[in-house]
Amino acid sequence: MAMMASSSSLRLLFIISSLLLIITTTSQAQPPSTRPKALVLQVTKDPSTLQYTTTLLQRTPLVPVKLTVDLGADFLWVNCEQNYSSSTSRSPRCGSAPCNLARSKACSSTACGLTPNNPFLRLSTIGDVRQDVLSLRSTDGRNPGPYATVPSFIFTCGSNILLPGLARGVTGIAGFGRTRIALPSQLSSTFSFPRKFAVCLGSGNGVVFFGDGPYVLLPNNDVSAPLTYTPLLNNPVSLITAPLGEPSYEYFIGVKSITVNDKVVPFNTSLLSIDRTNGRGGTKISTVNAYTVLHSEIYKAFTDAFVREAEAMNIKRVAAVAPFGVCFSSKGVLSTRLGAAVPRIDLVLQNKDVVWRIFGANSMVQVRDGVLCLGFVDGGAEAVTSVVIGGYQLEDSLLQFDLAASRLGFSSTLLGRQTTCANFNSTIKA
Repeated sequence: MAMMASSSSLRLLFIISSLLLIITTTSQAQPPSTRPKALVLQVTKDPSTLQYTTTLLQRTPLVPVKLTVDLGADFLWVNCEQNYSSSTSRSPRCGSAPCNLARSKACSSTACGLTPNNPFLRLSTIGDVRQDVLSLRSTDGRNPGPYATVPSFIFTCGSNILLPGLARGVTGIAGFGRTRIALPSQLSSTFSFPRKFAVCLGSGNGVVFFGDGPYVLLPNNDVSAPLTYTPLLNNPVSLITAPLGEPSYEYFIGVKSITVNDKVVPFNTSLLSIDRTNGRGGTKISTVNAYTVLHSEIYKAFTDAFVREAEAMNIKRVAAVAPFGVCFSSKGVLSTRLGAAVPRIDLVLQNKDVVWRIFGANSMVQVRDGVLCLGFVDGGAEAVTSVVIGGYQLEDSLLQFDLAASRLGFSSTLLGRQTTCANFNSTIKA
């Protein structure tokens, strides 16, 4: 009798142990969710072309793909004509969910298509829409973490004809525009984090964050606060991206006036408004333009005002150096933490309390020893957009694009906070 009880106890113990083993094994095979709260990309300025480039991991097996960052482009495209090999690449058919999400209007028997574009040559072709694996680092806002993977990222195939004019080693364009298949939108949709991304460009290295802050730069600066906010405006007619005539995917803001040392620059301010019938005018932000480009009327009035203020500060004008129209001797110009001590420029956005302030670090370009040039160029009398804020004026400032709220948050230069956009901690910590 005792032996039977003992045997029953052993069987019960065996059953319990087996159940515990199954539960433990199952829990190990299904780890808790590791969905990232934000993602991060390093951005590097190419010294030859002045383009801002980044590298993503794509395909199976994963390979690094170097791309030029285009803030206003509507999608990511990669050259598929050379060395594109992947076991996970597939072409969605016309009428499928990916093709509808891409708003493709080009169909063949095997795929749908879009028009990849080289913004430096203003050249477009037709390319197949595809899906493939894409991988980039997660972040807690302070340090990069493990890689996060998008299993079916939608992109478009480009071709060899689109590569001239791109930085060395670049095989495509990373589009950050206001579409559902641009990089920020697809990443936020995949990982369910806020529809926000932040750009922090540098003269060498910089960083892009996808998702909400904190965005912490060394030594310990959370540069996501405080930010100044202004609405992102819609331009109903695109004159740059294809197909022409559709709403623009680019980022426009409402500049009301320009001041130099708090003095208003006199010009026809109707140029600062977007013409709702033809899309001309207004102010947009661009990573394609190396320097800020102004309509000729604005450029002349602005440079005249800047020269007057510079002369009042005993800054001597010298011969211009292309592509700039206004240059100065650096002799006697003080160097400060915010760059050369030159007249201060304000883009007045809504009222005198909401301004985009540009100090010497973002207004003056040293073209050679002893010569500083005003880093703005004349876009001509037929300029499509009246003010295009270029990359040089964006450097070492944080720009947060809140797509859900349709607003731009921006900092003043981070140099005043004793940090730069190169100071994100790129060290991978255990």
